[in-house]
Amino acid sequence: MPPAPHVAVLMTSHNRCAKTLSALAALDRQRALPAGTVVRTHLVDAGSTDGTPGAVRRLHPGVRLRSVGTDVFWGEGMRIASRDSCAVGAAAPWTHQLWLNDDVELADDALAVLLATARQVGEDSVVVGAVHSRESFGAGTTYSGRRGRALDLVEPTGHPEPCHTYNGNVVLLPRAVRERVGDIDRPFTHGMGDYDHGFRARKAGFRLYVAPHHVGVCEANPPLIGSREPGIGLREALRRVTSQRELPPRQWWVYCLRHNWPWAPLLMVSPYMRTLLRAAAAR
Repeated sequence: MPPAPHVAVLMTSHNRCAKTLSALAALDRQRALPAGTVVRTHLVDAGSTDGTPGAVRRLHPGVRLRSVGTDVFWGEGMRIASRDSCAVGAAAPWTHQLWLNDDVELADDALAVLLATARQVGEDSVVVGAVHSRESFGAGTTYSGRRGRALDLVEPTGHPEPCHTYNGNVVLLPRAVRERVGDIDRPFTHGMGDYDHGFRARKAGFRLYVAPHHVGVCEANPPLIGSREPGIGLREALRRVTSQRELPPRQWWVYCLRHNWPWAPLLMVSPYMRTLLRAAAAR
């Protein structure tokens, strides 16, 4: 008989106090879990000044909170949370890690659905939770698994759907995957690390599936922000597209080289050229 699930939840936060507390409250409401399930949350807060650390300690005292500097972005924060989970879990090892963005509000049965899907598809498989916009409940998928050359979103269909990689918003990783594939790789401080991790897991022989139903709510980023914001000018558009929050060149090159050879050189320059052309056309 398999052991009761012991889930180490990995989260990061930065100045989104209300959303972070909402995510933690939804995690506390999880129901219909297998008997004996243990859930332990590891939150890395990157220098929030809006009261997030104090509010978490007051309202969710069971959360293991680590405060770090504002220079720690999502990828690095998730690596720190993973290392913390391994240190704490030495005496009582976890069976799964759950990547959870702090702007995701899980459905009350989300973790039960993810664990049940893992039992169905094989305990060494990665299970991705699709999330949707609140305005389009049950539809309008915002983040999920990704599939195909264009990395299209995989919609839930009522049964486990294979995928090629994943958004890191809700991902259930069995221990075997973490031990062989590792954490989000060090070159990726913020974005791209989730896609890279999915590709590496698949290359290592693990199967990836999207859970049969949406597991929560998470709004998509507005389309016209960052380097796409109208009227910002060429220099500012280029500054934004090469920033940590979009496509920093060194990290983007590592990603292209790993997963898009022999087209890596062309793909490397294409988003920067598109950004400059878009900004120039808007002048």
